[in-house]
Amino acid sequence: MISFTLSLLALIIGYFIYGHFVEHVFGPDDRPTPAVVKCDGVDFMTLPSWKIFMIQFLNIAGTGPIFGAIMGAWFGPVAYLWIVFGCIFAGAVHDYLSGMLSIRHGGANLPDLVGNYLGQRTKTVMLIFSVLLLMMVGAVFVLSPAIILEGIWGEKIMWIVVIFVYYVVATMLPVDKIIGKIYPLFAFSLIFMAIALMVGLFIKMPALPELWSDVASLGTKESSELLGVKEFASNNPIFPCLFITIACGAISGFHATQSPLMARCVESEKLGRPVFYGSMITEGVVALIWATVSIFFFYNDGWREVVPADQIQTFFAQWDHGKGKTLVQFFDAPMVVKMICSSWLGVFGGILALLGVVAAPITSGDTALRSARLIIADFVGLDQQSVKNRFYISIPLFAVVVALLVWQMKNPNGFNVIWQYFGWANQTLSVFTLWTLTVYLVQKKKPFIITLIPALFMTIVCSSFLVMSPQAFGFNTSIGYGIATVILVLSLSGFFAWYRKVTTR
Repeated sequence: MISFTLSLLALIIGYFIYGHFVEHVFGPDDRPTPAVVKCDGVDFMTLPSWKIFMIQFLNIAGTGPIFGAIMGAWFGPVAYLWIVFGCIFAGAVHDYLSGMLSIRHGGANLPDLVGNYLGQRTKTVMLIFSVLLLMMVGAVFVLSPAIILEGIWGEKIMWIVVIFVYYVVATMLPVDKIIGKIYPLFAFSLIFMAIALMVGLFIKMPALPELWSDVASLGTKESSELLGVKEFASNNPIFPCLFITIACGAISGFHATQSPLMARCVESEKLGRPVFYGSMITEGVVALIWATVSIFFFYNDGWREVVPADQIQTFFAQWDHGKGKTLVQFFDAPMVVKMICSSWLGVFGGILALLGVVAAPITSGDTALRSARLIIADFVGLDQQSVKNRFYISIPLFAVVVALLVWQMKNPNGFNVIWQYFGWANQTLSVFTLWTLTVYLVQKKKPFIITLIPALFMTIVCSSFLVMSPQAFGFNTSIGYGIATVILVLSLSGFFAWYRKVTTR
C-alpha cells in the first residue's frame, strides 16, 4: 500500500504544482470564449463549471481507466509509474492544451487544429483517422457495457439495442438536453465507485507488492503458477505493451477529440485547468485505484475472496495444473469488475458502482459519435442548428457503427480485434496532438519541452507497438526496438531542422 499511497499523493500534488505551471505557460486571459461569441443553443452554450467538469470527466473516462488499468495490473506495480508520470506530464498536459487551443480557435475540432499547425495534408489524414477512431469507440462502447449488464438483468442483444438507441438520441439533441442533465448523476456514480473501492483498500490494508518488489516471486507458489506472470511477460513486453494497455488512465488521443465539446461550453478560459487538466488527473486516480485493486486480485490471492466457489472449481478444471488457461486469461476485465464491486460494496454499493462502470463507456460512446458528427459538419460546412442537417451526417455514421457491431457479434474474437486496433489508433492520435501542441508552443515562443518529450516518447511507443504487434508486422523485440529507435531519431532530427528554420527567419 506504500506505492499506492505515494502515487495517489503524487497525482494530487501534480495537479496543483505542474498543472499550475502548464496553465502559466499557456496564459489564459479574459477574452470572450466561443460559448459566448458563437452561442447557438445546440453545441455552443455556456454551462456551469461543475457540470462541465462532470461532462468532460465522463467524456474521457470510458472503460479505459477501468479495463485498461485491470489489464495493466498484469504487469505488476510498474503500472503505477506510467499512471502517475504519464498522467501528470503527458495526459493532463495533452488534454489541457488541446482544450485551450480549441477555445482559442473558436471551438475548433482536432483535425482543424492539426491542419493549422501541421498542414492541410495532415489535416485530411487526421480527419479520416479521427472519424474512424470515433466510430470504433462507438462500436466497442456499445458492446462493453452490454457485456457487463448481461446476466444482471436481460440479454446482451437487448442492452445493445437500448444503448444504441440512446446513442442516436444523445448525438442528435442539443448538448444540454440529455448530456447536461444525466451526466452529473453518472459522474457521481463513477466517482463514488472509485472512492468506495479506495476506502475498501485502506480498511483491508492488504500486503500488496510494491514498486521495489520482485513481482514474479510474489504470493504463494500456486498463485504464481496460476497467474502465469512469466508467460504473460514473454508474450507482452512491458515496453511498449504497458503504454498501449493503460491509455485513458495516463494519456489518450481520444481525449483531444472530446475536449472541443466542452471548449464550446466554457464561459472563461480560466476554468480550463480544473476542467481539462483536473478531469485527466481524476481519471488517473480512478485508474490507480483499479490497478491497485486488480494487483490485490491477481497477486495476493484476492480473487479467492470474491470469486464464487463454483467458478473457482470451473477455473481449476480448465487450468489442469498449468496445461490450460492462466488466471489472467480466465478472469477478464468485465468479470473482475462485477466480482469486486458486488463483493466489496454490497448490494446497493455494487449496483451504484456498476452504474458508474457502465455509464463510463456509454457516456464516452455517445459523445464520440457527437464529435464525429461535428468534425464532418465542419469539414463539409454544414450548419448543425438544423435537425435535418444533423441527420444527413449522423445516418451514415450510425450505419457504420451498426456494421461494426454486427461484425463483432459474428466473430468470436471480434471485440478484442477492434479493441486492439482502437488502442493503437488511440495512442497514435495522441502523437499527432502532441506534435501539434509542440508546434503551437514553438510559434508562440513558449517552453515547448513540456509537449516535445511526451511527443517523442509516444512516437516510439506507437511505432514499436506497430512493428512488434502480431496484428501488424510481428517483428521480434530486437528488430522492433531498432526500427522504433530509427523512427525516434528521424522524428527528433526533423523537428530540430524545422525548429532552426522557423527561429532563424
